[in-house]
Amino acid sequence: MECVHLDENVKITAPSMKSENPPCAWSCAACKTDKSPWICLTCGVINCGRYVNGHAKQHYEDKEQHSICMDCSSFATFCYACDEFVINDTESGHLDKLRNHLQVVAASSQNHNRENVNLRRRSSSESTENNKKKLKTETGAKAVKPRTSGLRNLGNTCFMNAVLQSLSNIQQFCVYIKQLPALEQKAPRKVHHKRRCKEGEDDILLVEELRKTLIALWQGKKGAIAPESLFSVIWKVVPRFRGYQQQDAHEFMRYLLDRLHTELLTLLPYPNSNSPYIGPKGKSTIVTAIFGGLLQNEVNCLICGTDSKKHDPFLDLSLDIPKPRDGETFCRLAECLASFTEVEELEESELYNCGTCKSKQRSTKKFWIRRLPNVLCLHLKRFRWSSCFRVKLETFVSFPLRGLDMNKYVLNNMHETRGSSTGSHEYDLAAVIVHHGSGAGSGHYTAYAVHEGRWYHFNDSTVTVCEEEVVAKCKAYIMFYVRREIKLPDYLNVTVNQ
Repeated sequence: MECVHLDENVKITAPSMKSENPPCAWSCAACKTDKSPWICLTCGVINCGRYVNGHAKQHYEDKEQHSICMDCSSFATFCYACDEFVINDTESGHLDKLRNHLQVVAASSQNHNRENVNLRRRSSSESTENNKKKLKTETGAKAVKPRTSGLRNLGNTCFMNAVLQSLSNIQQFCVYIKQLPALEQKAPRKVHHKRRCKEGEDDILLVEELRKTLIALWQGKKGAIAPESLFSVIWKVVPRFRGYQQQDAHEFMRYLLDRLHTELLTLLPYPNSNSPYIGPKGKSTIVTAIFGGLLQNEVNCLICGTDSKKHDPFLDLSLDIPKPRDGETFCRLAECLASFTEVEELEESELYNCGTCKSKQRSTKKFWIRRLPNVLCLHLKRFRWSSCFRVKLETFVSFPLRGLDMNKYVLNNMHETRGSSTGSHEYDLAAVIVHHGSGAGSGHYTAYAVHEGRWYHFNDSTVTVCEEEVVAKCKAYIMFYVRREIKLPDYLNVTVNQ
């Protein structure tokens, strides 16, 4: 967004550094934390971001014309008055000058850290070993360094970062994508579609940029990477995500998975026509093999009793959040699933055209899960339309971190479920996306994911170890549950070894 407040608010072009401080020792002036430091571009004071203790926002509310600040780590600029990230600059280039200064400070900090490392290496091996033992005893799990990198916010791209970090921790999916050959030079097969893609879009491969991004994430060489190439491709193939306004993480995830599925069908050969996974004539990909399930939609005419059954493939399930029970302030994931599969009578505007009665009649509808996916993606409907705008439901939904039993929601009539009983009906949580804030078009997305038994919090550039209790208390928006016994076709199986 082009901000109109820059000229009257931006006054500094360099941070105020104290010579006695080590380089880049940014800390909040109010609470002294070094997490998410933002510099006010009017007075130069450093405060923490709104998702730590919110002192940068408090500074804006206390001071007039102090609405512009810059992230000291990612160098992104934000205007509190506009409530948006800023993409323009002043005529004198204040923002560019400040970014250059911050980059110099960051580089100086890296050199300072390297010198400290070299000094530590010159210490005696006995002292080093004692320090390691002491560090392990005192800090325990907190001393573990995450193997994956963070993703820099390119301007309200937290929705993308949260989805990418979640998918990167779905092991079978991530490893398969990373092990794909480089696809940049591979021309898609000529496929005749009724609706042609726009000219030039056939040459753009989202899966190739995703492959590169996942590889860079798990190399762990950098604290954070900037997925600029991937975001650029997304702009080209999905015009609705162009710009720097906040987007819905669930909508982005669906567009991403659909596009990946389409590209892989076009690019890669498949050896058989009898795949047990969704898609006509065995046209499955890693997307449908991992996330694909099948619903059975049953409509019953209340006049003649005729049943109509329809099968619908799905990549995720969107669940309503029911009202909490009397005396409670929360609801349970099991109640959301029960609401999804319970019988409901269709409204007058949705009367069923009964083939037996030859007219529209009152009827009931019920969903069954005919086939469970290997990774069950559950989307909680936290945003609803009220008059002319969307409001957010802040109801806390409790959910299990392990042992989610889906047996009661699956169609158990065996002749109706050929092959659907293979694999366990129990799932363990692998990742969860959280929306912070009150607005559908604003706020912030972060993600939690488990890797090798340890939970991590992914907040754009920052990746930190966290406890299970923190994950269990979050207000989930999208949850990814992995089946305990994953069944994949042989040609889609990969060795999980990250």
